[in-house]
Amino acid sequence: MRRTKLDRIDRQILSDLQDNGRMTNVELAQRAGISAPPCLRRVRALEESGYIKGYHAEVDEKFLGYGVTVFAFVGLKSQAKTDLVNFEDKVNGWPLVRECHMLQGETDFLLKIVARDMESYNKFLTEELTEEENVAHVRSAQGIHASKRSFGVPIDLSDSDDAVYDGESD
Repeated sequence: MRRTKLDRIDRQILSDLQDNGRMTNVELAQRAGISAPPCLRRVRALEESGYIKGYHAEVDEKFLGYGVTVFAFVGLKSQAKTDLVNFEDKVNGWPLVRECHMLQGETDFLLKIVARDMESYNKFLTEELTEEENVAHVRSAQGIHASKRSFGVPIDLSDSDDAVYDGESD
């Protein structure tokens, strides 16, 4: 990835797309204060440089029958790099796991898991997650209510703090 310096217009475009990925290019250009063709070029450049990873619809999990959200704190027996990568690869194959974060500290991973009900979560827990040979322990907490769901990151729209992406990614 090439080094890219973001100006106020780029940050405005990112902020607007983060809030509404279905915004038309014309509306996006108007909000950024530029015409549509350069706006489209900027969006393409932001995509190519990795600032924009993709576009997604926010789906209501309850409408699709997923009424349970559980956060599982997973400790592994081994934290060797290959074992960590193997666990992440396994997690990527589990559809109920919607997020996976490697942590520093007592817990190795935090998983966000959705399930239709507690019975289906418990089945996943006992037949999939704890059956992994490198899993030492799992502590879980059931979510009761989400009072905030913000996607992406806060974007500073001022002119003073130009962000720079140096091509390094996680």
